[in-house]
Amino acid sequence: MDSVRIKDVLLHYRLTGPAGAPVFALVNSLGTDARIWDGVIARLSSRYRILSYDKRGHGLSDTPPGDYALDDHVDDLAGLLEHLGIRQLALAGVSVGGLIAQGFALRAPDRLSALVLCDTAPKVGDAAGWNARIDTVRRDGLGAIADMVMDRWFSPGFQQQHPDELALWRNLFLRSDPLGYAATCATLRDTDLSADISRIATPTLVVAGEADRSTPPDLVRACAAAIAGARFETLPDVGHIPSIEQPAALAALVQGFLKENGHG
Repeated sequence: MDSVRIKDVLLHYRLTGPAGAPVFALVNSLGTDARIWDGVIARLSSRYRILSYDKRGHGLSDTPPGDYALDDHVDDLAGLLEHLGIRQLALAGVSVGGLIAQGFALRAPDRLSALVLCDTAPKVGDAAGWNARIDTVRRDGLGAIADMVMDRWFSPGFQQQHPDELALWRNLFLRSDPLGYAATCATLRDTDLSADISRIATPTLVVAGEADRSTPPDLVRACAAAIAGARFETLPDVGHIPSIEQPAALAALVQGFLKENGHG
């Protein structure tokens, strides 16, 4: 397993695909790890050098104490890229991973050839809702919200047709670090890039799951509208994490978009 310490935070990462190929980096969502991208990686790794990692507080990476600011996550990504000697890349993120991707695009626009934002927005939810979730998780653990989260992550069709897969993703969620989860809820609570994302000039693809109950399509569409020239696509019968439910459809959208913008 590959890892690096960024400001004393140990990050677990994975590199797949041919050395020297264009780099495509992926940032995971709240309560998951890099494995949510496996279906996309399998379809694109012959063409791209793909970097996926467990953001702080998730997966095999460290859970430093305290609430996490967006800058903490962007610092982690920047440090990981520096460690790997990656200067130019395309970047994708889902949910809070999409917020991290937006933050990186605003900080280092010269580094990005293309940006892919899945089921995200410059502002997600409100302080009252996130504080309530943080309090519940700290008091009662992740089991107290697991059913609600699964209902938001996955479309009704996926839940009905893939009960065993649903059970495995629920297990992954339940085995996550509740402190890292709560600390990343604080990232979502405290981040509002609404006044900033109009400055994103990187070619951007914005994707929404049509059945997403966490970041509904209208919210994601408004994110696309705020970024000049952004392309907006919806995936039917998909919830909050399209890389799990429809990896082939998402990979096809991404590959076409990256090719159109000269990245591989």
